[in-house]
Amino acid sequence: MVIESPERGLLLSLARRSIEEGLGLKAPIAPPQDQALPPVLREPGASFVTLKRGGKLRGCRGLLEAIRPLAHDVWHNAWASAYDDPRFLPLAAHELSDLDVEISLLSALEQVAARTEAELISSLEPGRHGLVIALGPRRATFLPQVWKSLPDPDLFLAELKAKAGLPRDFWSPQLEAWRYSTQSLS
Repeated sequence: MVIESPERGLLLSLARRSIEEGLGLKAPIAPPQDQALPPVLREPGASFVTLKRGGKLRGCRGLLEAIRPLAHDVWHNAWASAYDDPRFLPLAAHELSDLDVEISLLSALEQVAARTEAELISSLEPGRHGLVIALGPRRATFLPQVWKSLPDPDLFLAELKAKAGLPRDFWSPQLEAWRYSTQSLS
């Protein structure tokens, strides 16, 4: 799904509004009603919302699969990035003024059948593909933007395995992998 203007601006506005209206709440308030939204934003969509302050990560949450209308997904993920990312304390009011919001709209997941680590790495296009890996209950993803800080494919995969709680040098044919691309809005 490709989002054009003015829907891009509307999604960014919804994300900011969710964060501002959710300040101090234990759960996000209900998103705007569907009938007020353009049809493309009412279609199921998967997103991640990444928050940064001064260029540093301040929160990032999202869903990998489209299970709710895109506008609702962005609304909930924006609130979760600000107030429910376990790596950070909930966002404080004084942080709102210099908060950068980026929305990543995910394509459908595409399973990668790789028998070896080299096959998995060769299936990825740095900067274009995000990656999900899973082994049993362990699961982790890196958005395509992570290639900016981890441009080496071997290191990218090693750090993703560490994020999933696996050794960096781990490989098993049972490791499942899916790649995806994103459209970024900021």
